[in-house]
Amino acid sequence: MRCINTFKVLTFDCYGTLIDWETGIWDALQPLISTNAGTDIQRKDTLEVFAALESRLESTFPDLPYPEILARVHGGLATHFDLKTSRELDLAFGGSVPGWPAFADTANALRYLKTRFKLVILSNIHQEGFIASNRKLGVEFDAIYTAQDIGSYKPDHANFQYLLQHLRKDLGMEKQDILHTAQSLFHDHLPAQSLGLATAWIDRQRLSESGQWGATASLAEIPKTDFLFHSMDEMASAVAAESEGRA
Repeated sequence: MRCINTFKVLTFDCYGTLIDWETGIWDALQPLISTNAGTDIQRKDTLEVFAALESRLESTFPDLPYPEILARVHGGLATHFDLKTSRELDLAFGGSVPGWPAFADTANALRYLKTRFKLVILSNIHQEGFIASNRKLGVEFDAIYTAQDIGSYKPDHANFQYLLQHLRKDLGMEKQDILHTAQSLFHDHLPAQSLGLATAWIDRQRLSESGQWGATASLAEIPKTDFLFHSMDEMASAVAAESEGRA
């Protein structure tokens, strides 16, 4: 196995990896829940339905802006759980991305990794939404590629082909220089690996230890990844250990 420090660029999924989107999603659903007094939907069940709705909508409507994807997911969640919603509530949920928090370890880890690698974002998001999230991440990324730029959503291979083409053109990086780093096996690891990219799994949900899939669509089998960490802090510590000859 290669050492992490032999790569030149770390490409990141953002939501679920750097930004705590599950907390953001659940918090943004509270107006719907409070509007439907007496409802008893659980976070785990809600996130599972979110995952199914989001992946289906992204596949069916690849040109739809992410806020509208979220708004339709919100409406779908209301229908699934027999809750009353409104277009106003749907749109408020669709615009909730700027309020989603970063994981506590994200900014410090990125600041350290920035001293050793180029850092790039490949995200299923719109540009405005990522600009808001980026304020919480603590670094300036060397390139940012969004679904809005590409015209499709991961796990579509077009997103990773776009990444490879633009990293070559924009930063002079080839496939062997890239380590794609992400939480979602569905959105990121499976398509990235199919195109020959090395991957680092930020397994925040501890799926490798029989954890839960949460807000990401599930796979029948967990694919093998090149590196496995349970947090960004673990990844940064592994890079530091390699650099100091302790790996």
